[in-house]
Amino acid sequence: MTISQTLSGVTVVNLAINVPGPCAAARLREMGAEVIKVEPPNGDSLNLIAPQWYSELAEGTAVETVDLKSAEGLDRINELLDTADVFITSHRRATLKKLGLYDAHLNHPRLCHIEIVGDTENPDVPGHDLTYQAAAGILEPPHNPKILAGDITGSEQAVSAALALLLRRVSTGEGGRTTIGLRQGAEESAGPLVHGLTAPGGFLGGAVPGYGLYQAADGWVAVAALEPHFAAGLAAAAGSGEGDIDVTSSRAPLEKFFSDKSVAELADWAAEHQLPITPVRSAPRAH
Repeated sequence: MTISQTLSGVTVVNLAINVPGPCAAARLREMGAEVIKVEPPNGDSLNLIAPQWYSELAEGTAVETVDLKSAEGLDRINELLDTADVFITSHRRATLKKLGLYDAHLNHPRLCHIEIVGDTENPDVPGHDLTYQAAAGILEPPHNPKILAGDITGSEQAVSAALALLLRRVSTGEGGRTTIGLRQGAEESAGPLVHGLTAPGGFLGGAVPGYGLYQAADGWVAVAALEPHFAAGLAAAAGSGEGDIDVTSSRAPLEKFFSDKSVAELADWAAEHQLPITPVRSAPRAH
């Protein structure tokens, strides 16, 4: 069985828009689940600001427009939940309660409800990935973050929670509800920084010359010669022929070696010597 068949026969109803819910639903779809995405009458804002990404996440997904403010809309949601296995939401908890959907797993006993909130400790407090990263201490003002750490980590936690509930249902026959917090996701992403691993001067933050970014003649390369055999291989391959260079205590020899070679030359050289060196791509262009 391939991963694309793992969840064959499982139906996911995704009520969440924007990033975390659709990312989680897309991952479950990749595992073979049937996904039905329910959007409000004004659609998903992600389709307006990042249409290509929206299309990628919605590929293979059945999209329905439902007005939750109407009795007909709520009837349709409950009709879908009657035969669903997984239910993903990202509304504030107070809103879910008002709609009568917070206890959906009680009204539909086999349903596995994944409730995505901003913060599990304060589920009704508004926020976004930016504020969760701010709370986690991983921002560098005045720059906005380049990745959505809380949203992406939270979406993966939502997938894990869905799989755990489905697994438990095999033995109990009942679903349940798990709450995922995006602030908590950002904090988990911050672990390597908080513990000094990737902090400036940390083991992966510049302390090891064989692990870092180096400027080539026409771009940059990422060098990740951490393990002793990679470090030894790099030291020998970049040596003068009369001896190995120092890749343990100084960046200078590596800077000199990389500086007069093109990125393409270095990529070929790294492949020849089986070294973990990769060209640094330019920032992706917005679509």
